Amino acid sequence: MEITTPEPAPVAAGPDAAERQSRDLEERIAADPGSFRILTGDRPTGPLHLGHYFGTLANRVRLQRAGVALFVLVADYQVLTDRDVADRLGEHVEALVADQLAAGVDPSTATIFRHSAVPALNQLMLPFLSLVSIAELGRNPTVKEEIAASRQAAVSGLMFTYPVHQAADILFCKANLVPVGRDQLPHQEITRTVARRFNERYAPLFPVPDALLSAAPLLLGTDGRKMSKSRGNAVALSATADETARLIGRAVTDTDRNIGYAPEARPEVSNLVLLAALCQGRDPREVAGEIGSGGAAALKRVVIESVNEFLRPLRARRADLAADRAYLREVLADGEARATAIAEATLTEVRTAMSMTL
Repeated sequence: MEITTPEPAPVAAGPDAAERQSRDLEERIAADPGSFRILTGDRPTGPLHLGHYFGTLANRVRLQRAGVALFVLVADYQVLTDRDVADRLGEHVEALVADQLAAGVDPSTATIFRHSAVPALNQLMLPFLSLVSIAELGRNPTVKEEIAASRQAAVSGLMFTYPVHQAADILFCKANLVPVGRDQLPHQEITRTVARRFNERYAPLFPVPDALLSAAPLLLGTDGRKMSKSRGNAVALSATADETARLIGRAVTDTDRNIGYAPEARPEVSNLVLLAALCQGRDPREVAGEIGSGGAAALKRVVIESVNEFLRPLRARRADLAADRAYLREVLADGEARATAIAEATLTEVRTAMSMTL
């Protein structure tokens, strides 16, 4: 597919500037979606949950349906950034593909692929590493946070160089738009740096990709901490209605029976209100007002009913997909064939620009 690369937006300095830039990008996407190519993805470390759905999956589907070219990476090599072994990897890969498709990603136009199945993509990491310094990688605040939370006894080279691997993910297909959360902006700036330096040093080959901040609000886990696969505080898209009820029933609240939406003052209660509101497609203040003085029991009942009703059709689609492992593997094989062809062409261009061809 031929992609016309729009001019990159100026670098956003600070969160307010990043938000303004994202609003501008949304206007440009609406005007000409075919000029944009997106790279996004997830690590296959466990089932995707409601935080993933409202934070990233729904946005992927929206952008794809608008006409943006979508590449979805199953980042299997990156499972090893913060752990020593990739446990149950094959199972998690298939589950991740099922979650993507059940959420609405269309494999007939999206390219869904694994790191490990596209060798040419990973080979791009070698020349890209020459374009950044150890000091630049060491200053990356996101890498520092991930190292602090790592399950490994020592920091691996893969963890330290993760932003450059991500640059290879984005640039192999010449993506010019990357949906990110605020915490990923430093990684995105490394990718922009790699693209600029390659273009200046060798040849103008890569777009300088822009970051598109998600408009989705942050959902906390049911324990009031960051929602995470590993903490058992998130409702998986594949969870049953009974499992959902048990998890939400244990959610942290407070002693005030009057239910309101005040994220700063009452984060746990407000998080549950927000979850119900997102599932209902309504304003959280309206949802809180209806519950009124019903207390935590009434709030949890509303959230359980809202989540289960919202997920009902998605769960049905996912169950059908999970039962057809041959189809999930076919989706991956098709996407990986497309990704491999693109990666090999890009690698050839890179080697030519670097005078490495005979």
